Order: sequence, then C-alpha cells, then structure tokens
Amino acid sequence: MGNSRVTLRRVAEMAGVSPATVSRVSRGTVPVSPELRERVLRVIEEHGYKPSHFGRALAERRHGALGLVFPGLSGPYFSELIQGFEAEALETGDSVLVLASHSRADTDATVLDLADRVDGMAIHGGTVSAETIAKVAAQIPVVVMASEAGPAQASVSVANDNMKALTRHLLIDHGYRRLAFVGTPDGSPDVTARWQAFLAAHKSARRKPPSEPIRVGLQQSDGAIAAEQLLDATDRPDAVVCANDETALGLLLSALGRGLRVPQDIAITGFDDMPMAALARPALTTVRQPIRELAATTARLLADPLAEPAGDIILPTELVLRASCGCGGER
Repeated sequence: MGNSRVTLRRVAEMAGVSPATVSRVSRGTVPVSPELRERVLRVIEEHGYKPSHFGRALAERRHGALGLVFPGLSGPYFSELIQGFEAEALETGDSVLVLASHSRADTDATVLDLADRVDGMAIHGGTVSAETIAKVAAQIPVVVMASEAGPAQASVSVANDNMKALTRHLLIDHGYRRLAFVGTPDGSPDVTARWQAFLAAHKSARRKPPSEPIRVGLQQSDGAIAAEQLLDATDRPDAVVCANDETALGLLLSALGRGLRVPQDIAITGFDDMPMAALARPALTTVRQPIRELAATTARLLADPLAEPAGDIILPTELVLRASCGCGGER
C-alpha cells in the first residue's frame, strides 16, 4: 500500500537520483535516460508517491509561476491573451502573475522586480525597453509577444502582411481612391507593421498613400476621436483602414451616428476579428488573428525552462471580407 507521507526527497534517495530528476520524471516534460526513468517510476509506484505542485517547485528551485507583461488590460484583445495564456499555464500547473504597465514611469523597475518572482516571462511588444528585456533574459527565459525577439530567447507574433491584402482589396477590387489609416505606429510593433503593409499596398497598386496615419490609441473611444478628424473633413476618405477592430467599431458607430452610410459613404475595416466584428451592422471587414493561440504558444515556450529556444514563431492570419467594405458577407 502506498504511503501518502513519502516525500519527493525520500523517493530521490531510494532511486539514487536528485530530487529534480524525480520531479522531471513525474512531470514527463524533460527527457531523461530510459534507465533513470524506469528506476524512478518503479520507486514512485512501489511507494505511492504523489507529487505536489509546491514540492516540485521547491525541488527544482522554481516559483511555479509565469509572468505576463502588457501595456494595459482594457479591451477584448488583452482579455483573449490572458485567457489563452492562463489556460496553457494551467496544463503545466503554473500560476500567472499579470503586470499591466499603463505607460508608468517605473515600468522597467517593476518588470525587473517581477523577474525575481517567476520562472519565465512573456512581454508584449512595445511595453518595456530592449535593455530591460535583456536584463530579464539574463535571469529567466523571456518570450516576446507581437514583436521580434530582440534580446529575448524567442518571440511569437502574427503575420501582419494580410493588412497589405486588405488594403489592395479596397484599392483594386472596390476602386476606393482616398484611404486613411487609423492607428499610432510609434511604440507598437504590430501597428508599425500594419502601417508599413498599408503603404506597401499603395506602392504595389501605384497609388499615392496618405503622408501620415491618424494617430490615436487602440480603444473604441479612440475610433470616435479619429472620427472627429476624418468625417467632417472636406476631403473625407472613401475608405478607412484601422489598426484594430476596436478603433474600427468606434469609427463605425460615429459614422452611423452622423447619418453616414457604411460602406456607401465611407468603407471601414479593422484587424483582429473580435466577436463584435461579425455582430456589427454592417458586419466589419477585418483580418482574423489567432489571439488565444498567440498567448498559448508563448506559454508553452515558457513552461519548461530547459526547453531549447524556439526563435521567431509567426502565426498565420486570414482576411475576412464582410459588408463594411462593400462585400456581401464573409468568404
């Protein structure tokens, strides 16, 4: 009969291995030699050892926690990221410590403090400086989300090139001639890539792009702010490409509130494919990105500190055509 009081250290002594090896065998996530594995599993079975999360963390000198650093927490995008990350961390028994910088002056110092309390850290692109990422990466595994790895061990991002396909669709398939881009590239790797894709689409279509984007944030209220600049202008654009769905929906509601018809008077598109994008009327043309998979992939890379660096992982996106650009529906 198994003894529930058998400890990890006692199992290690009986098997003639280190406590860390017992923990790794019981987790099954790190390769060990067949001979060691068989020896440890035989002792575990004979004595009914049941590993605890706390004991495992202690034996491996782990905190049993992963850090997740964002620029903010508001909006469905960050909600989806958190859910995807936490669901994956749950599979490996890790808790998640979330830090939202909200553009605080002490963000770098706070992130360095967090590094002392977690086994690995996911940092959203544009949140902290490259110098801080390098300091954290010298201590623990770091994976950057929605940006290139830089000084981190790895990165997970999405393919923003479908913004070029979306822009070309507006220019060529629909024949819109005056396009505007809503979003601030400064400080956001994703928005920067989407602005560059927007410009590249104009170049490939031999059309002149606007000289500057409409520089606003990424919340729905920022879409309403952009509407103040765009909808009352004498040279109002006939189509608007927004950096994300939230700003697109804010702009869409503002346009409808002013009595404009979408897309007849102005076409509006986004990026993300949030649930509300399909429910809006007209439904929003957008680019679908796998937000939860972005976070889950990041968490998997961090779950095992002995895993090999994965480099840069780029997840595919998908162009979703709906009524807000003039298409009949999703296809």
